[in-house]
Amino acid sequence: MNRLVSTTRRCAFALLAFALAGCGGSSLLSPSGASLQPSSGTGSSPIQHVVMIVQENRSFDNLFADFPGVNGGLYGYEKVKKGTKWVEKKVPLRETTLLPSKNHDIGHCYYAFIQAYDSGKMDGFDYEPNGACPRSWTGGSPSKLYPYFYVNPTNIESYWDMAQQYVIADNMFQTQGSGSFSAHQDLIRGGSALGGAYGTGSSLIDTPTGIPWGCDAPPGTTTDLITTSLKWEEDAGPLPCTKDFGYTSSSYATLASEMDDNNVTWKYYTPCFKNSPGSCTPKCNPCAGSELNAFDVIWSVRNSKEWGTNVSMPETNIFADISDGNLPAVSWVIPEDNNSDHLGEPKDLGPQWVASVVNAVGGSKYWNSTAIIILWDDWGGLYDHVAPPFRDDQGGLGFRVPMLVVSPYSKLGSGSGGYVSHTQYEFGSVLKYVEQNFGLPSLGTTDQRANSISDTLNYNQNPRAFKSIPSSLNAQYFIAHQRPSHGDPE
Repeated sequence: MNRLVSTTRRCAFALLAFALAGCGGSSLLSPSGASLQPSSGTGSSPIQHVVMIVQENRSFDNLFADFPGVNGGLYGYEKVKKGTKWVEKKVPLRETTLLPSKNHDIGHCYYAFIQAYDSGKMDGFDYEPNGACPRSWTGGSPSKLYPYFYVNPTNIESYWDMAQQYVIADNMFQTQGSGSFSAHQDLIRGGSALGGAYGTGSSLIDTPTGIPWGCDAPPGTTTDLITTSLKWEEDAGPLPCTKDFGYTSSSYATLASEMDDNNVTWKYYTPCFKNSPGSCTPKCNPCAGSELNAFDVIWSVRNSKEWGTNVSMPETNIFADISDGNLPAVSWVIPEDNNSDHLGEPKDLGPQWVASVVNAVGGSKYWNSTAIIILWDDWGGLYDHVAPPFRDDQGGLGFRVPMLVVSPYSKLGSGSGGYVSHTQYEFGSVLKYVEQNFGLPSLGTTDQRANSISDTLNYNQNPRAFKSIPSSLNAQYFIAHQRPSHGDPE
């Protein structure tokens, strides 16, 4: 999502690898590769818990360009003008740290996507806006060669260790070519179409004009829309709250509402929210959680007993729920700003944060019944060499992002190492797996067309013993010692 620079629109900004073999195919069979089908988690599937850890703003090549066995790229292309003609120029990706430059973001809204995508040539990343996207199609200075880098593996040892042990998917695409606001709607419902089914009307896209991003937004807040003819309409959409959409709640159903209807437990672990009831402590920043709380958009959740309970604040509550035996069937885990992997932050403890959650599950009674899915919500303006495989009428697919699947049933590569899945996925693939596993109906959005991630798992293998993920910080640091930052991942 784009880092907003207007004070009216955001809170003040303050504060090697082991050899890997074994490649996946594009099988759409069940996790065993045979006839075994996922069920409600009490029958044929041993998975009783799905934990989605949602990080921020990294392309696949940025984190895993040189990971063994994947479709990675160590160089890209920029578009340059020679005389009266535009030509492509090959650009080596430079190796850097996880945060190569503090306070330096890249615009990653819909029109930044269009610039970088360049009709599938993938050579326009140097023309993405430098910093946040301006509130118009044009404006701002270009990013030039800043997006063309990849992270030194020693900086993201935790991520590489998980990929070496479990499953890494190198063909996961975000639902739309946009930022985190629409991406987080995609991750709870498979799309942001105001008319219900994906592709039946205009969809919310990009960043609302005011915070919080949801029903708590100030009066006059608007959203951008993209029509089914791929026309981008700036500020033409309603306040980002379902009661303002002009549709019934059932036409904007979420995975959570499906779970409520079918007695499947869920929680959305998120940073503290301004003026929120419940578990926020005085040390919580009053701005935290006000942008990436996808359920603030859902009026029926925001104004019910589920707010502050199912929507659980702060995000570190997941550690208590694991240790107390209260982990729900399905969880979303949203990071605090400095743990998000977002560019331009004062620090990035994302690898340590993710490792602490995985280690907490791995060291608990839940390990043998859990699938942990780690993904990044959008490309963050960072270079990736793989063009989206198709263009639909709602601004997607977007660019490629990493996905890791950590479970005792994660498929094994040759030599009992990690497995590389080359199956084409999108965010709806995760939702489809949850629906299959817990016997839920389809949302009727992108989950219908998406390949389920079920082919990353093999229920017929003996569950693997958990090996702790290396990290310099543990859960106790994030619970008791980390001070909340003064912003949100955007």
